[in-house]
Amino acid sequence: KTTIVRHLLEQHPSVRLSVSYTTRPSRPSEVHGQDYFFCTMEEFQRLDHQGEFLETANVFGNWYGTPKAPVKEALAAGYDVLFDIDWQGTQQLDQRMGERVVSVFVLPPSMAELEKRLQTRSEDSESTMSFRMSQAASEISHWAEYDYVIINNSLEESLSHIYTILQAERLKRTRQQGLSDFVHTLITEGK
Repeated sequence: KTTIVRHLLEQHPSVRLSVSYTTRPSRPSEVHGQDYFFCTMEEFQRLDHQGEFLETANVFGNWYGTPKAPVKEALAAGYDVLFDIDWQGTQQLDQRMGERVVSVFVLPPSMAELEKRLQTRSEDSESTMSFRMSQAASEISHWAEYDYVIINNSLEESLSHIYTILQAERLKRTRQQGLSDFVHTLITEGK
């Protein structure tokens, strides 16, 4: 998923990534404020009690939360906001933001390939990776709750599907700002 997200952000400057807070330790390649805001449990709870998050979830024993303010700012500036969150967070976003949310579930081509990709990344301990694999079927069982499902056979194919979804969603009548005024102008010009 991370590779897909990175490519999408590089190719579409009108998309902004929502950077979540997390209580988990950072991986060697992660940068605070770019990949996540790494924080203590106490700080996370304080922010949560102050209502600063759009959604929160406990994933693999660590807490994650999407801060409201940057998302609202990006949407107000006309950007699409990309969330890299699990099914719990997606359910909360659907409840709070309704039709504005477009959800995409990325499936691995096989469990063996998922394990191989986690090992290739090699940024998690063996016990963390084993735990993630033991929970994978439970996570995957939420696929039917999403608007779109992509089987990540190859990066190129997955990116093509993501770009198609993005374009189709942007072309929806309800998402096109100013369309009603444009059509009204067309109609009055034709009279």
